[in-house]
Amino acid sequence: MSAPTSSESAEDRPRKRRRYAPRVPIEQRREQLLDAALTVIVTDGYDRVSIDAIAKRADVARSVVYGAFENLDALLTALLDREETRAFERLLETIPSAQALRDPTAFASETVRRMSVMLHEDPDTWRLILLPPGNMPTAVRDRIEADRERFRLRVEQWISLALTARRAPNPDPQLDPQLDPQVIAHALVACAEHFGRLALTHPGKIDPTRLIGQVQLILGAIWPPTR
Repeated sequence: MSAPTSSESAEDRPRKRRRYAPRVPIEQRREQLLDAALTVIVTDGYDRVSIDAIAKRADVARSVVYGAFENLDALLTALLDREETRAFERLLETIPSAQALRDPTAFASETVRRMSVMLHEDPDTWRLILLPPGNMPTAVRDRIEADRERFRLRVEQWISLALTARRAPNPDPQLDPQLDPQVIAHALVACAEHFGRLALTHPGKIDPTRLIGQVQLILGAIWPPTR
């Protein structure tokens, strides 16, 4: 019996099946693909994000990606919208009630605790915002900065309300100098971003409990609690 020819061997050899993506609800599939795109951007940068890269990261075929999004621009716009909404909502959740500002200890403890949880639960979103890739598109960078300013304004309004509630009527500026809500808001947001970046790049370097203690001392010195 003669040996099989190379063509016969190729025909007899089982063909490798294409990767099969189980059917899932379209919204669930879109979330999966957005998660994959976010991972590609955070890991490899915007220059490497593509339909192929996203499909590979999600372990699906290209056709699955196109079945969920019209094209790459539509996918990236949806990703930016999702991350923007998530980030801003989580930021607002870190702000305690205005009543907490009457007690700097409660304010510091609750704010740092909430931010630590936020960074731990969703690190990729915050890497995109606090550690943006150098090749981040200008439009994305502008949206992040606009949200940062929106948050600063919310913090400023929050501080203004709390200061008004505790301010003595007709204070003497020399005897009772007033804190500036705008300056304080910029300082607090800048410090929060610094320690957020540190938590992402060097987790555990500064324990939240240690940070809380120092913020309590600083705020307690310039902003004593009221009774």
